[in-house]
Amino acid sequence: MIKLTKRQDEILQIVKENGPITGKEIAEKLSVTRAALRPDLAILTMSGSLDARPRVGYFFNDKLEVKRQAKKFIQQKVSDFKAHPIVVEKSTSVYNAIVQLFLEDVGTLYAVDTEGNLAGVISRKDLLRAALGNKNLQELPVSVIMTRMPNIITINSEETLLEAAKKMINFHIDSLPVVKEVNHKNNTYLLLGRITKTTITKSYLEFMEEK
Repeated sequence: MIKLTKRQDEILQIVKENGPITGKEIAEKLSVTRAALRPDLAILTMSGSLDARPRVGYFFNDKLEVKRQAKKFIQQKVSDFKAHPIVVEKSTSVYNAIVQLFLEDVGTLYAVDTEGNLAGVISRKDLLRAALGNKNLQELPVSVIMTRMPNIITINSEETLLEAAKKMINFHIDSLPVVKEVNHKNNTYLLLGRITKTTITKSYLEFMEEK
């Protein structure tokens, strides 16, 4: 993406507010000659920021602006948007995990060991399956029903929101644990946070409202 000069930014703003507008009219608004504007208009047209039509004038390229905004958004890092993970110990009972799920109003719980490393993931579906026909939920630990490494889909802080969204869509999951690798051979990862579909949706809305 090219860096625009002050005059080129001014031209874009004029075309946004007044387009379609001729080169002569733009020159008059900036109090410069048409010849002086030609290089700027050529750059803005070739870059796709403006569209030009003979005998009509210049139009602002809304589609390019949307693409630029989308590009800025999808390059945002997971570290800037990750939320606090809702955790339980591996020995926590399924009954207490269900209570925790509803109290925190989340769709996924993360089981950790004594050092805060990710041990497992417990989804609503996992808890529902365990609850159906099981009368001993207070005696059944979540370690029996949780998904364990290496079957947990994770993401690190330096990956982008786009990569997080792709993982959630491709693996049909609603959230990702944000982790830092401790020991690759032993599949040991420190749990740092979580990213959810809701997180991505909210961050998108906040980003677009700012723009």
